[in-house]
Amino acid sequence: MCTRGLTDVPHLDAAENLRLLNMQHNLISHLQDLLHLQRLVFLDLYDNRVIDMSGVSSLTSLRVLLLGKNRIQRICDVDGLTKLDVLDLHSNQISQIENVSRLSKLRLLNLSGNRITRVENLQGLNCLTELNLRHNSITSVTDVENLPRLQRLFLSSNSISRFDALACLWHCRSLSELSVDGNPVALESCYRQTLLRCCSPHLQLLDMKRVTEEERRTASVSARKEDEKKKESHKQAAHKERRRLAIQNAAQQWEGLKTCLELPAQNGSKEDVSPDYSPAHSPAQTNGNTQETSPDEPQDAGGPNVQSLSMSDSHLAELDGETLRLFGPGALETLDRCWGVQTAASVTAIAFRYMHFDSIIPMFLRIRLKFPNLTHLMFMETSITHLPQLAALAQVRRLEQISVDPEGNPVVRLTLWRSFLIYRLQHLNLQKINGTEVTMNEIMASERMFGALGHVAATETPRCRLLLLLEESRCVRFEPSTLQLPQQTLRRPRGETSTTYTDVDRSASSITDSSVCVCVCVCVWQEGGADASERSEMVQQYLRGLIHRASAHCVKADALQKLWPSLFSEIVRDCVLEMRDRQAFRQTRLQRLHSESQT
Repeated sequence: MCTRGLTDVPHLDAAENLRLLNMQHNLISHLQDLLHLQRLVFLDLYDNRVIDMSGVSSLTSLRVLLLGKNRIQRICDVDGLTKLDVLDLHSNQISQIENVSRLSKLRLLNLSGNRITRVENLQGLNCLTELNLRHNSITSVTDVENLPRLQRLFLSSNSISRFDALACLWHCRSLSELSVDGNPVALESCYRQTLLRCCSPHLQLLDMKRVTEEERRTASVSARKEDEKKKESHKQAAHKERRRLAIQNAAQQWEGLKTCLELPAQNGSKEDVSPDYSPAHSPAQTNGNTQETSPDEPQDAGGPNVQSLSMSDSHLAELDGETLRLFGPGALETLDRCWGVQTAASVTAIAFRYMHFDSIIPMFLRIRLKFPNLTHLMFMETSITHLPQLAALAQVRRLEQISVDPEGNPVVRLTLWRSFLIYRLQHLNLQKINGTEVTMNEIMASERMFGALGHVAATETPRCRLLLLLEESRCVRFEPSTLQLPQQTLRRPRGETSTTYTDVDRSASSITDSSVCVCVCVCVWQEGGADASERSEMVQQYLRGLIHRASAHCVKADALQKLWPSLFSEIVRDCVLEMRDRQAFRQTRLQRLHSESQT
């Protein structure tokens, strides 16, 4: 009954026994007239005008249903076709895959040439081996992994642009033939290799081309590299999260510590607050100059050269290129570790954050010894509140830059903090403070402002306190390089002649802050007056004792150095003579051991 212009299914004699019916190329639009064909197995209505599938569900014996090139818009009324083996609906107007979950024995489903945009609702098709979805508008593929026997899948000429849209194919282990050509994703340079790497190892044909063993080997190598890359990526992500939590916990502990320490309020009095740190100025500026941006941001995980040195729940120590970053008090333990010579020499900057400055002070000597090329120290939220704390920085070997962030360091709000730092660290050749160049005018101004403080401290400090400071200074090692000898003049009172005294270099390479104060006081005590002469004599006597003891050690060392060669020769000679007769030597030693054991 092909090509006869039929608009309805004609009445046929003995239709109840009809098993095959072919009515291609007609004008049939409805299927309700097929209800009486209960034994029909094969039905071909290709190239008709069918717009609705209603009525086909009554054909319970149907195994092959061909409805290609019609006007069908929805898949419906197929629940009763439990024996259906082939369903061809190509070249229709279907926009969605639906109502096919009851077709448990379906082996072939052809939906090519429709308007489908998404592959979905394929549950229940446990026997499906071939799915043809060519020439649709598909952008995403799902549910294909729920087809346990699927062997051939055709997705050519669609709108798939990303490999992620095909992710469900990676789990189709029975797939042997796949076509994805004609999609935007097929234009990727690694397209074929990616599909071979991710899809089933049983894949034989890809885009109608046979898969070679060479391609499989290349894809396998690529898969291993991809797995290693993913593992490394996951490792980096986990480290990044641990780093973030460590910094966050260190910040939280720091906030609790600030509360306990009762840091000064942000709005200090006019006398204590620098006008350059007033609300009218940016908080990133100090003394009228823009502060250098801190190189450390806790939110960032750092560059590829970041080396994690120590990490816990509440602290982090990491080496980022030439910068050592320390978060939390526990990170200070990193300074006690065994550093390689090259690694330690590469450190030129150290950043401290979320720790009290007083806990950093004992580490300055270690920093000086371990990091010979250190030139920059950064303090962010370290609770630097007063000027004497800054004096501890003199213990560092050399320092070209210091950055003290206003956040968490109230000392920056003091008017004289910069001048004091310049005066106290002048011997370190300090070049920048908070990114601002140190000028010669600032150096001279700081000298005029703080130069007389040593004289005031010496004349006003009680005698008992000075003796205590002198006693504490006994542990300090004085070297010629530590002392400068410029001739400065102090006028004695009551018109007496001036007396020169020895000024002490502010270098802290081997002198603590208290010892520097003591040296200044000793020099000032050389002024006139009966009491001053008595005190000066006492101090000089004390210093002479220290020098005498040091000289005695040097004399003894020189004597030992001269005597040692002959002493060593005598020791060796006595040992050789004593052991010349080994038998007698053994007996003598055994007797001595025996007598010692009895006593």
